[in-house]
Amino acid sequence: MVLRRRPVRIVEGRPEGGYTEDYEIVCCDCGDDPDLNYCEVSPALQRIRGPYPVAAGITAYVLHARRHPRLQDIQQPARRMRDVAGWSPVLGSRGSDFGGRGQAR
Repeated sequence: MVLRRRPVRIVEGRPEGGYTEDYEIVCCDCGDDPDLNYCEVSPALQRIRGPYPVAAGITAYVLHARRHPRLQDIQQPARRMRDVAGWSPVLGSRGSDFGGRGQAR
């Protein structure tokens, strides 16, 4: 599932003619195909797609994601958990330039 800026049109699976100011939700779990134009999908998928202004699109995305519990599990933000060595995968790791408190070493 993705909230994307709405293309003017899609030709051979690629945006053509630039983008509109609106956003749309494309949910493959509902059977939508991101390579299809708005007019090429079913009326049910058109209702999911929108169009939405950006703020309304974010709200619609969150509400729609709740219909797919499996997606919610995948899309959870990273948590600040410490591993055995005390480094946080969010704040830094041995391979990064930042220590466990987000400060340069």
